[in-house]
Amino acid sequence: MSMEQVSANLAFGGVQGVYKHASAATGTDMTFSVYVPLHADGAKLPVVWYLSGLTCTHANVTEKGEFRRACAELGLIFVAPDTSPRGEGVPDDAAAAYDFGLGAGFYVDATQPPFDRHYRMWSYVTEELPALIAGNFPADMSRQSIMGHSMGGHGALTIALRHPDRFKAVSAFSPIVAPGQVPWGEKALAGYLGDDRSAWRRHDAVALIEDGARVPGLLVDQGTADQFLEQQLRPELLKAACEAAAIPLTLNMREGYDHSYYFISTFMADHLRWHAGRLGAGTR
Repeated sequence: MSMEQVSANLAFGGVQGVYKHASAATGTDMTFSVYVPLHADGAKLPVVWYLSGLTCTHANVTEKGEFRRACAELGLIFVAPDTSPRGEGVPDDAAAAYDFGLGAGFYVDATQPPFDRHYRMWSYVTEELPALIAGNFPADMSRQSIMGHSMGGHGALTIALRHPDRFKAVSAFSPIVAPGQVPWGEKALAGYLGDDRSAWRRHDAVALIEDGARVPGLLVDQGTADQFLEQQLRPELLKAACEAAAIPLTLNMREGYDHSYYFISTFMADHLRWHAGRLGAGTR
């Protein structure tokens, strides 16, 4: 699978690259970033996937996430895809709202027209992009983990719950844990998947746990000053589901922190160390 390098910069002895390629899943060009730390010739490194939130592209975490020092020390490849298809002919929300359409793919494969043609972010993130990473980077695909923020936290949780044999760890910042019960998710899942709420459950972390999906453990950080906490995020629903299913959950309520990358960057290294311990990586 071919791709084009958009940029490459040396950072902490490794290379921060940005790449684009023609996606068969979305029918558009897609852009993503990959940080590869310095590694011995022939060595393959574990991979951490990071899924971004509403309105974001690959660039938000790449520029503001402050992950490279920790990835260099721990020997982790860090992959950040875009959040939706983009380009001419890609449909958007009729009112150009920020929470649906461009920048808001919600990591599902849409079944409803006109979104079903391009909005296939589930297939892109779980199938097409991993194949591209495996073929072009020194990635040990037997050691993968996944994390995300907000809408991306929703994506990370649901992908890990549905692929427990692939991902050795999952964590999230301020995730949408029960999209079927909050306004952001109700709008997106209805728009992409239709009105049959039974189809939504495969893209709802709390519902997946209720329906029997399991992971060895979860790490979630949530700011108490997050403006979306009570209406959209509702971590108490994930806590209750994990308690009922006996899934170990570390839920850190961070006093005074908001929804921004100031919050994410503060605790990014903690999450990466947590992932490294489960991926068999360590200080280099």
